[in-house]
Amino acid sequence: SIIVPILFSVILSVLLLPLCERLEKWGMGRAAASIVALFVAILFVLGLGYLIVSQTINIGQDASDIVNKIKSLVMRMLDWASDKFGMSQSELIARAESELGNSASNIGSYISTALNSLGSSLSSGILVPIMIFFFLYYREFFKEFFFRVFSNSPRKEIENVLSKIYDVLRNYLVGLITVMGIVAILNTVGLWILGIEYAWFFGILAAMLTIFPYIGIFIGSLIPALFALATKDSAWYAAGVVLWFQAVQTLEGNFITPKIVGGKASLNPLVSLLSFFLGGMLFGISGMILALPMLAMLKVIFDAIPETKAYGFLLSEPDDSFILTEKQQRKKQRKAKKEEKEKE
Repeated sequence: SIIVPILFSVILSVLLLPLCERLEKWGMGRAAASIVALFVAILFVLGLGYLIVSQTINIGQDASDIVNKIKSLVMRMLDWASDKFGMSQSELIARAESELGNSASNIGSYISTALNSLGSSLSSGILVPIMIFFFLYYREFFKEFFFRVFSNSPRKEIENVLSKIYDVLRNYLVGLITVMGIVAILNTVGLWILGIEYAWFFGILAAMLTIFPYIGIFIGSLIPALFALATKDSAWYAAGVVLWFQAVQTLEGNFITPKIVGGKASLNPLVSLLSFFLGGMLFGISGMILALPMLAMLKVIFDAIPETKAYGFLLSEPDDSFILTEKQQRKKQRKAKKEEKEKE
């Protein structure tokens, strides 16, 4: 409840720092610039929240029609299951009720956990903006703190490491926002072509879920797919949604993200995946969001310390030389030697 808000505050402060510095160059005091930058961020978050809530309410207005279609879909599924497993619909329903009854004892704990998480989120919603303001306002003070902690190291070296951490976080965050925007457009275009209602809402929602690496866009595709399954007469629409979103995911993973983010925050894919799940185990959803930026910061720190450079190497993305076969490596070495002789 304390560590996660601090980490979010640091990361969001990095994102707002360029705006704060620009306002200061325009003659605004540091306190006023910090407040204005924070106010802009709050307006953006509130606008995004209003968009999601309002569209959810609009979709809920058609809930009766959607529920009727879901009922007919469930009946068709029951007919199929009855033929497949040789059981009557009443037996299938009784079996389902029995399974739900077995898990009902856990519902109370799930609700309690959800309420605790909601309370923690609300408290963070107050704590994080306050900390962001102080991180922006006292940024030179906190920088001096690091100089004093590592007083045995050259001041220029410490400043260089802090600058690299700032650049990595800023590039990662700006790249992530840019990728989200491109993915939102692609998702929306695909849903619009398929004729899915609320295409732009589902497209933006799925793009926002890309903040969860590897599984975000998959979850984002399931929501409009289920909506298409409930509102369209054919299951091919749902299949089309899933196929389109998977194509976008392939495009995003292999072309969009490498081109935009590139080597600015290049991390080992396996270590990134492990950090994603470890972050989820430690801090839940917040840990999943924080995993990659924290890993990028650790890589910069490990690279700066001689004793931990090997760990920084482990966190970096392997280049092509590590996936070449022995024959390809010998060929590459011969080519390098030939080029050296030509230069001589």
